[in-house]
Amino acid sequence: MIALSLAEIADITGGRPHDIPDHSVRIVGPVVIDSRQVEAGSLFAAFDGEHVDGHDYAGRAVAAGAAAVLAARPVGVPAIVVPDVERALGALARAVVERLGTDVVALTGSAGKTSTKDLIAQVLQAHAPTVWTPGSLNNEIGLPLTALKATEETRHLVLEMGARGIGHIRYLTGLTPPRIGLVLNVGTAHIGEFGGREQIAQAKGELVEALPSEAEGGIAVLNADDPLVRAMSARTKARTVLFGEAGDADVRATGVRMGPGGQPAFTLHTPTGCGEVTLRLYGEHHVSNALAAAAVAHVLGMSVEEIATALSGAGTLSRWRMEVTERADGVTIVNDAYNANPESMRAALRALAAMGGAARANGGRTWAVLGPMAELGDASLAEHDAVGRLAVRLNVSKLVAVGGREASWLQLGAYNEGSWGEESVVVSDAQAAVDLLRSELRPGDVVLVKASRSIGLERVALALLEREGEVADR
Repeated sequence: MIALSLAEIADITGGRPHDIPDHSVRIVGPVVIDSRQVEAGSLFAAFDGEHVDGHDYAGRAVAAGAAAVLAARPVGVPAIVVPDVERALGALARAVVERLGTDVVALTGSAGKTSTKDLIAQVLQAHAPTVWTPGSLNNEIGLPLTALKATEETRHLVLEMGARGIGHIRYLTGLTPPRIGLVLNVGTAHIGEFGGREQIAQAKGELVEALPSEAEGGIAVLNADDPLVRAMSARTKARTVLFGEAGDADVRATGVRMGPGGQPAFTLHTPTGCGEVTLRLYGEHHVSNALAAAAVAHVLGMSVEEIATALSGAGTLSRWRMEVTERADGVTIVNDAYNANPESMRAALRALAAMGGAARANGGRTWAVLGPMAELGDASLAEHDAVGRLAVRLNVSKLVAVGGREASWLQLGAYNEGSWGEESVVVSDAQAAVDLLRSELRPGDVVLVKASRSIGLERVALALLEREGEVADR
């Protein structure tokens, strides 16, 4: 973060200083919400959370080096007391971004946000200093915390924006107004909360509505292959740039092909030329993500050669998203358990099937260890049934459905598609899945683990890799 005095922060946030002997003291460290992450000169933002009240840790944060606390009440140590800590944090983020004049790139979509954000970050970082959202910290707290990491050297600020309802993205764009807005897709993630894909499109489109006009440099980067996203061009005053495999896309892919290990390659076309890309990521769905990243890099002035090279070298930055690890015994674990929706579940199964070619050549099998997809509402039964059917159509060797009624729906879909006997099985919980796999896996097998984040199915992958102590950003 840029250095700011406590007096400046109080003015920006509308706060009242408490127990501050010297208002000229400057915040020179990061803004944090976890007292364990405090560094010298930090600002500790105290949130009253569901399980922990940050105000109780204010003294500990200052003792660890925090210069002051952003708090909702006096805490007995130097603090700026504000009516609402969350809104104060947002106001601080907006003020810092406005002072810096950094190019803000914001992205949203029903699936692939984090993977695409990681690709954009790696491509732009090869061009100029870049700050980006860590993990999936894409909400009202995570977004300003990311923005506050920007410094005078930062050229690009890449922010992932999530939405749980109408108006959420509009609020986030008010905190850090973007010049470039990217919409990946409109799927069925959280459809139970939104009520339908049209409502999801309405929410996601708030991003392009917030962009400045074309004359002011605003650019909307839209998926040409998704009709609901393409239609958002009518909702923005910004210049529209299309990406995808459609013939009229400004940034597009041709000659898409899958390598023997499930990693895609293609020819990248931009208005300035073309280049060859071979991704290190697994699954054909990453082609669309890579094109989105390429489109953003193109409008920010990178050459097609620079973009193709950076994409070909990019890896996975965020945990548990198609994270592929081969054990010493030749078993490959694909940990994609951070989250799941129907679109990402289908993409992961297709990636598993692509990896299965190499597995079968080595005498191995493909295993899909799948758990429930949350927040699907009335569509839940049909969507789980469809995923079970797809596993059979893709010739996945073994389906292990984990959990309650959703697991039975997964197996029912597989059974109705033609799977019977021991090709699919329902187990009660993650430990039961681990026990089954430990007794059945053999060298050459490939195991995909995927479910909604709330299920915690990553425990299966971590147990199989003997990494039970690992955690990931929520």
